[in-house]
Amino acid sequence: MITRITGTTKLLGVIGYPVEHSLSPRMHNAAIAEMGVDYVYLPFPIAPHNLQVAIDGFAAIGVVGFSVTIPHKQAIIPLISEVSSLAQAVGAVNTVVRKDDKWIGTNTDVEGFIAPLLSICNQDWSQTTAVILGNGGAARAVIAGCAQLGCAQIHVIGRNLNKLVAFHESWSNSALFSHLHVHHWDKLPKYIPQANLLVNTTPIGMYPHINEAPLTSEEVKELPSGAIAYDLTYNPNPTKFLKLAQQSQAVTINGLEMLVQQGAAALKIWLERDIVPVDIMRQALIEHLELGVKTHNF
Repeated sequence: MITRITGTTKLLGVIGYPVEHSLSPRMHNAAIAEMGVDYVYLPFPIAPHNLQVAIDGFAAIGVVGFSVTIPHKQAIIPLISEVSSLAQAVGAVNTVVRKDDKWIGTNTDVEGFIAPLLSICNQDWSQTTAVILGNGGAARAVIAGCAQLGCAQIHVIGRNLNKLVAFHESWSNSALFSHLHVHHWDKLPKYIPQANLLVNTTPIGMYPHINEAPLTSEEVKELPSGAIAYDLTYNPNPTKFLKLAQQSQAVTINGLEMLVQQGAAALKIWLERDIVPVDIMRQALIEHLELGVKTHNF
């Protein structure tokens, strides 16, 4: 993959701190090379205290758009001109574009989460119950996605009761508030048998802790027939959680596809294109992760 940089090359990138681990440059630059457009996508490590000056600097040098990752997804909201209603509902911005001399923020994580579900399932989501493990930032996009699908009930399971209550209250002005319920982890056995969609948003099972899972094999066996087990973690692939779910005949989805789809949605916004080479983006990540498994280069 060769991206030729010239005096006319337009800048895209990702901001975070740290950001060296991000797979977004590999994914986006593969798509840029395939499309033959004069762009390059770079990682920008921006410390929190430099966020404002970085945003101003991006405007000064003509950056077209950028992705936003931890710890800036919430902090950037008051620093940009416009925030989409979806990003406001989620409480986080992960994609920013420059238009009419203004920074406009949105959230493509929701679209990224939904896309693989729609590709494998043609069902009436209004009859389904979603159970979400974890109540951090990733869970917010999942909740918004479940609401867009039209899930009848959304149950969030967490370990810290005070944080769960605050998390629930943060949705009090949302239309989905009446469909959203929070529970302490010890209530999990009650809700697994109800879960048509079970989503792990916790980091449990992520490399290098590949032998860990948020649920035991006995708990996973309680999933109803035809349930979908979705793990936002993509390394390893599959995670132990998804291996257990496969043994219980559940449909499984790993986080790689969400990463690809949210990136594709962002690239469409920046380039103002209806179609981008999603297959190329996916393959670039798969090849990188397969190499990483062999070299332990993460």
